[in-house]
Amino acid sequence: MKRKATSCCGTPAREGDPITEIPEQIQRDLDARGGLDAILKQIPLQPSLERRSRIYHALSDPLRLSILYIIRDQPLCVCVINRFMRLSGSKLSYHLNILKENGLIEGENQGNWIVYSITDRGRNLLRCTENAENGADTGCCNRPE
Repeated sequence: MKRKATSCCGTPAREGDPITEIPEQIQRDLDARGGLDAILKQIPLQPSLERRSRIYHALSDPLRLSILYIIRDQPLCVCVINRFMRLSGSKLSYHLNILKENGLIEGENQGNWIVYSITDRGRNLLRCTENAENGADTGCCNRPE
């Protein structure tokens, strides 16, 4: 089969592009929306995608979600959090740091202890995970960061 000079969408073919035809209706819809360039403009810039990815990473671990639930209603010190989690100190610290780096929790030094509390952002995103699990479309996650 001879390689075409353009890809399925009318853009210049690149090495490795599959040789396919695009359905007419899809092409008409693409053209009506401004073509591939219009789709490309909808994709956030790489730094924004990386920030969002880190947030999803922070929320993707059941241990970290458990920590958010543990401190959702009351700030707690590490020793109380770990009574529920039963992790090594370094492992708990690792998970707390991921949550903290992403603005989901904050720690406050109180004498010899660090007391952790959930932030408004953490509370909102925790609620979003609940709504997503329940199939609710409340738009809770559509607030600007």
